[in-house]
Amino acid sequence: MSLKIVFMGTPEFSIPALKALKQSKHKIVCVYTQPPKKKSRGQKILKTAVHVFSENEGIKVKTNKLSDENEYKNFIKLNPDLVVVVAYGQIIPDIYLNNPDLIFLNLHASLLPKWRGAAPIERAILNKDKETGISIMKIEKKLDAGPFVKQLKVKINKETTSGELNMKLSVLGAEALKDSIELISSNKANFNQQNEKDATYAKKINKIETRINWKDKAENIIAKINAFNPKPGAWFLLKNERIKILKAKEINQKGEEGKVLDDKLTVGCSSNAIQILKLKKEGKREMDAQEFLAGNDLEKGTKLN
Repeated sequence: MSLKIVFMGTPEFSIPALKALKQSKHKIVCVYTQPPKKKSRGQKILKTAVHVFSENEGIKVKTNKLSDENEYKNFIKLNPDLVVVVAYGQIIPDIYLNNPDLIFLNLHASLLPKWRGAAPIERAILNKDKETGISIMKIEKKLDAGPFVKQLKVKINKETTSGELNMKLSVLGAEALKDSIELISSNKANFNQQNEKDATYAKKINKIETRINWKDKAENIIAKINAFNPKPGAWFLLKNERIKILKAKEINQKGEEGKVLDDKLTVGCSSNAIQILKLKKEGKREMDAQEFLAGNDLEKGTKLN
């Protein structure tokens, strides 16, 4: 059975799911996304990735807030059979969720009930989890607490970055979402309740967290670098200038915390050391360590903040 679907999503992560639905037998009657924003430098207005894709595909786009009084009336006029939510960035008001004839189906980037909330990918890497995945679940009042119809797992290793995991989970999630909708449309969907005792929360990333603390263990610093690559970036200060580390590896070496230990940009930590492989000055392009050292005074013994 072909369903009329309203899609709600905003960033690049949402695109594979939206693309999969566009190519399916189902009809996307409207897309809701966050409104365009002014670019930080200049007055250029930037539409969201979902907005741009939808316009290019000839899909109706709305950027109104769901909390606006008249928007629910407009939403009901669309007469959808299903609402699909993928990283929308707005809380769905109760008046929508209380509609008995509608399922709000969400793609969440974790193996629920672990890492409910805003930053599941980053928190999984920061926590040095060995695996994560995606969950296709019903949206209910409580944050990410609804029953799930499908889950798929993905391995995380010591080199996995947030950017890589984001891309992998968005593609995997799109396929799982398509399969889940087929189950729903054929009345074969079986929703499993989450175990509240196992719930953990992935709170939003705080800017303070992104600064590297050289008194931490090398393995934790590596996890931070990977979790915040490509955005917002884990950083340190050199001569009051912010430097982001994009890639590093743990080295079995002792040395003073925050001090450059050799000419290979190895830096001491509380346990072992890290060797910086790729880094980036604010506003500059990415460089490997040797290129960076050639253009910057960073001798052995230099203290990083």
